[in-house]
Amino acid sequence: MKLGVFTVLFAQKNFEEMLETVASQKLQAVEIGTGGYPGNAHCDLEGLLQSEDKRKAYLRAVESRGLEISSFSCHGNPLHPQKSIAGEHDRLIRQTIDLASRMGVPVVNTFSGCPGDHENAKYPNWPVAPWPNDYQEILKWQWEEKVIPYWTEIANYAAERHVKIGLELHGGFSVHTPATLLRLREAAGEAIGANLDPSHMWWQGIDPVQAVHILGRAGAIHHFHAKDTSLDPVNVNRHGVTDMQPYTNMLDRAWQFRTVGYGHDLKVWADIISALRLVGYDDVVSIEHEDGLMSVNEGFAKAVQNLQPLIMREPLGEIWWV
Repeated sequence: MKLGVFTVLFAQKNFEEMLETVASQKLQAVEIGTGGYPGNAHCDLEGLLQSEDKRKAYLRAVESRGLEISSFSCHGNPLHPQKSIAGEHDRLIRQTIDLASRMGVPVVNTFSGCPGDHENAKYPNWPVAPWPNDYQEILKWQWEEKVIPYWTEIANYAAERHVKIGLELHGGFSVHTPATLLRLREAAGEAIGANLDPSHMWWQGIDPVQAVHILGRAGAIHHFHAKDTSLDPVNVNRHGVTDMQPYTNMLDRAWQFRTVGYGHDLKVWADIISALRLVGYDDVVSIEHEDGLMSVNEGFAKAVQNLQPLIMREPLGEIWWV
């Protein structure tokens, strides 16, 4: 198992400075944004696609610091009802898959996206209740007409290029729970898997350890984010877990993202890491920093400090005592 970081938190640094910062913390991997919501501060997607020399130089810069690229990330909404938005995000996903294939990067992370409620809708519609029955009709239409057809095509595109898709289970999108991920995987193929982020499990009321077991037993964990969440019991009672207040209203929100160890204690994180190894995920744990109470440098450093002792780096041996 290796410790890495989603490098978008260092967008203010250039590529070389970012790599130096990561290497100085003795990490082993970087997850790099190619565009979409995370931006592309450290990846000239078009330039890298066009030039083998640029790709080789890029990889040399990473590998010379003892690092590897765990994934390229291009989070967006390729199912957006506005065709201009959907088209741009679809192009980004396909180009990122192409780049990953050419550079030997195993996973492309993104969101499933969320369609509207009919063909001429303007905005996404995320059904979260089974009644009134209108919501069931919307959900059925979305999955049968948009979600499954699109991701079946993309899964085939990725599989042909020996790349896996890690969908982040995130509220507001069609795939947001272990069950919805497995539903899509069954329909679209095994190139589809999860970029599992515990922070989005906790606020939905899902135990991340159980999410690891559910997805891991199906071989459906393609990548893993390390980010925490704290829930305020008073504010949860007032706003519920689908709190729509801006993330900046930290004092009044029902929940907020935290650095690893500041939402749940390290025994909980040890259980998550152990569960990952138990189900056969022995790859990169990628730190994502979105803690509004800490600076980038402090939040990153504390996440590294808390996770380093928990990561199991040595390969499994035989159980010698039986």
